[in-house]
Formats: sequence, C-alpha cells, structure tokens
Amino acid sequence: MTTNSEARLPIPPFTQETASKKVRMAEDAWNTCDPVRVALAYTPESIWRNRAEFLSGREAIVQFLQRKWAKELDYRLIKELWAFENSRIAVRFAYEWRDKFDAWHRSYGNENWEFDENGFMCRRIASINDLSIQEKERKFYWPSGRRPDNYEGLSELGL
Repeated sequence: MTTNSEARLPIPPFTQETASKKVRMAEDAWNTCDPVRVALAYTPESIWRNRAEFLSGREAIVQFLQRKWAKELDYRLIKELWAFENSRIAVRFAYEWRDKFDAWHRSYGNENWEFDENGFMCRRIASINDLSIQEKERKFYWPSGRRPDNYEGLSELGL
C-alpha cells in the first residue's frame, strides 16, 4: 500500500486512451534524464526488475537512474503501448545512446507495469537487449528532452 495522498492521473482501471497517455507521460519523464522526476511516478516501496538487477524503493530507483544516465549518453527513448488491463500496462520500447567511447547503441525491450489505486507504479519488470549500431543507423534525432508530437513512433520507424 502506498502512502501517497494525491493521485497521479490517469488512474486505473485503464482505457485505451488513459493507458496510452500513461505510456507517453512515462516516455516524456524518462527523456528528461532526471532521476528524481522519474522516481516520483513510482510508489515509495516500488519493486523493479531491470535486466538482472532488482531494486526496491524510490531512493534505489534514483541511484539506479543516476548510474544509467552517467553511462548512457545522448539518451533518446520511444515507448509504445502493447497491452493493458485494469491496473496493468505492457509496453515495448527502444532507446538510443552512446557510450563514453562515442560508440552508438540501440536498446530494445518490454516492460510490464502495475499501478496502485492512486496511479503510482508499484511494480516495473523490464527485459532489455542491446544492439551496437553505427551512427548512420540512428533513428532518434530530436533535441534532448521530450520527443516532438509529430516525430514517428516505434511502429512507424519499423522498430
């Protein structure tokens, strides 16, 4: 049970429209690369599995994201709704980033999300695979931050 006193709209049960909105809100937050902002979408006791790493709680999420974005430079992410039911949402995503040696990568994955009654994520299970790419193979070229509304999504980009 969360101790949050306010709702983080939209709240479950989700519809196509509200689930899609929740996915875009998550994408927008992650594209800020601001660990504290991202962590506020999760319950204080949120449980994560990210690849083979297991986390619990907002402070662990912040620390994880600080490490992530120190390594994954020029990060750009697109998320797409896959499925939803009641308080759960399944998402597929891809993000591009470069390492400290200026080598480019595209990471692909799937996430399963579960939300509490106030719309905070209480569970995130992520499976991710990395692919090395050449800079000329990049597809995510918008300026740092929020993906523009008119920028193609994963399906339109063939990903």
